[in-house]
Amino acid sequence: MATVNNNPETASQPKSRKGRVAIYVLALFILILAAVFAYNYSFIKGQLGIGTAYGARVACSCHYVGGRDLTDCKKDFEPGMEVIGLSLDDEKRRVTASVPLLASATAEFREGWGCVILTGAEAD
Repeated sequence: MATVNNNPETASQPKSRKGRVAIYVLALFILILAAVFAYNYSFIKGQLGIGTAYGARVACSCHYVGGRDLTDCKKDFEPGMEVIGLSLDDEKRRVTASVPLLASATAEFREGWGCVILTGAEAD
């Protein structure tokens, strides 16, 4: 016959120490991961800046010089650039590559020059 624990003091406590240890290990892992990200933030942001500029330039050339669709131009990206998103502004003949909240770059097609990376002031 099964018995029910009606003691309110032990009913609210976790059943095992393994559950609490697993939570502490997970919290420690997340804390270490956040610390590594914070330590390497400037390096990561710099690499993303280079990647978005490269992506904007390649996609702009692919679309405006090569005449290909923008979705087809993502095939020209290097491995590891899957996080970079592309947007097109046909009116201004621009392609913007971005990683949300971290980096973005814009390239503009100019007749006789090809695609040129714009500075922040030029893009506005």
